[in-house]
Amino acid sequence: MDIPLLRLRDGNQIPLWSANDLELAFGTGTAWFKDVGDTTFSQGLVDLTKAAIEKGFYHLDCAEMYGTEEEVGIAIKESGVPREKLFITNKVAQGIDDIEAAIDQSLQKIQTDYFDLYLIHIPFFAKSDEDFQRAWKTMEGIQKSGKARSIGVSNYLRPHIEATLKGATSPPAINQIEYHAYLQRGDGYVAWLQDNEIQVGSFKGLTPAFRAPDGPLREPLARIAKAHGVTEAAVLISWIMRNNVVAVTTTTKLARLDEYAQALKIKLTEEEVKEITDVGGTYHFRTSWGERFAEDDRS
Repeated sequence: MDIPLLRLRDGNQIPLWSANDLELAFGTGTAWFKDVGDTTFSQGLVDLTKAAIEKGFYHLDCAEMYGTEEEVGIAIKESGVPREKLFITNKVAQGIDDIEAAIDQSLQKIQTDYFDLYLIHIPFFAKSDEDFQRAWKTMEGIQKSGKARSIGVSNYLRPHIEATLKGATSPPAINQIEYHAYLQRGDGYVAWLQDNEIQVGSFKGLTPAFRAPDGPLREPLARIAKAHGVTEAAVLISWIMRNNVVAVTTTTKLARLDEYAQALKIKLTEEEVKEITDVGGTYHFRTSWGERFAEDDRS
């Protein structure tokens, strides 16, 4: 697949496709709930990840929290694709108190010398602005060491970003957040990030099709998908990409990868993009960290 690239503020580029708009990344979080020692599941993840790589999904979105790093490493090795052709994102959560040790362990598990992008997975570890700044200083040191070519954050709200920026020499290159037509984030947050040269990554981007299928986009998505001869998932991925957001999508079914790849073959009209945005904005549906937000909080 000929995947477009999105430029990061540090001069590096991230694939805008790996199952997410302008960067469709193949997420490996499908194994988050695996049982330790479940060899059948582990082999299945190896096979699925290897198949994704062979289909051209060269952006692999990983995380310490998912517990799948060893399988990803095996899949990469067995795929035979040179490391320099891959874009590997990883995230630290459990190891936040010793990020340097955490990245060393993750690099060993995935069998690589560096990550193309390394993120702080969640902001909830911090009790003060100083906590954000201390963690970020460590991330900057990791970037200087060459163990991560670009560094960023995930699930950060604007106050978390602002606290981090106060002590940052190299600001975050990207913030990966839940972003889809039913959670476009309030108060112009996505535009604010992009205006500050912090790119946006999306997870749970297919929520309107799979997690809230009876929402107000049900008819428009079906109609637009039929007009382009693709699935609703491909339409949603294309919508994300049109918003210059990196899309990360997970699946447990190999056939879904071909379905998602249809997003690269279509071009939504301005009217279709606007309709998805406007209709989606009338509805609110959050899938992650709901316990930390009021029912209609769209931040």
